[in-house]
Amino acid sequence: MAPREYRAAGGVIIEAGRMLLLDRPLRHEVRLPKGHIDPGETPAQAALRETTEESGYADLEILDDLGSQIVQFNFQGDDFVRTEHYFLMRLASPRTVRRSRKDEAQFTPIWLPLSDAVQRLTFEAEQQFAQRAIDCEARRVHTAAPTEPGSPLV
Repeated sequence: MAPREYRAAGGVIIEAGRMLLLDRPLRHEVRLPKGHIDPGETPAQAALRETTEESGYADLEILDDLGSQIVQFNFQGDDFVRTEHYFLMRLASPRTVRRSRKDEAQFTPIWLPLSDAVQRLTFEAEQQFAQRAIDCEARRVHTAAPTEPGSPLV
């Protein structure tokens, strides 16, 4: 049987030196928020929607595109090929919305220091995106840092 193929998008939220992850205790997983891209939706739209649905944070801003990769896996005897697309995000405000009962039962949002976040993720593909987000955020902070008059630009 041919593998099932689909596209997904998600967000890596970094705020104040911490990253938002989703603890999924029933599966013994720690994940990044992501989900299926619906028909007619762009990856960015899906990432914002899915990240809000799973985390409860409703006022998100995309800062950068972290790219995509193809992940192959087997789940409950079926083979899947998923194209995952991630975006670096930040909280534009701490406003939250009520999550669905399904998402509340599956996911507990946790904030971890950047130094711990990558290693806590269960899957290598998500670890790679988390590290890309950390690297991207470091570049953003470095280029946004003000310089003293007369100091060389780095």
